Amino acid sequence: MRHGKKFNHLGRTASHRSALLSNMACSLIEHKRINTTVAKAKALRVYVEPLLTKAKEDTTHNRRVVFSYLQNKYAVAELFRTVAPKIAERNGGYTRIIKTGFRPGDAADTALIELVDFNELYNPNAEEKKATRRSRRSTSAKKAEAVVAEAPKAEEKVEEPKAEAADSAEEKTEE
Repeated sequence: MRHGKKFNHLGRTASHRSALLSNMACSLIEHKRINTTVAKAKALRVYVEPLLTKAKEDTTHNRRVVFSYLQNKYAVAELFRTVAPKIAERNGGYTRIIKTGFRPGDAADTALIELVDFNELYNPNAEEKKATRRSRRSTSAKKAEAVVAEAPKAEEKVEEPKAEAADSAEEKTEE
């Protein structure tokens, strides 16, 4: 009987389930979003969110604890280098599950699970990019700026020949 056992066994043995969740967590950390079934996405959320919370504090102990779950040093490095600084201010809720319909082969519910802070479309706190659109200015304003910009250059050019002319005049008088 399975009384009081609340997590989804996903139809697998314990070792197969832990390997599945570990691999899915590594893929999620590496790619920032993955497509899977709704049941696996919900199980993965329960598995990966405590690891993301541990990654917010970069200590040797936390790295070792996370590595014991993921068994992939590249995923651990990515988690502590790029993911953890982005989720530092967030108090939980690091992942989002979006249902995407049914799989054609067996009509299983599919979902997209992603890291919330790495989605540019849904993230309202992301820094907005500067607009590259340029406004049209009147031609008189452009001409005025061009005159102001060229004026100092003309003065500099004028001063240099005067100095050379004075030097050449002094040389002639010395001869």
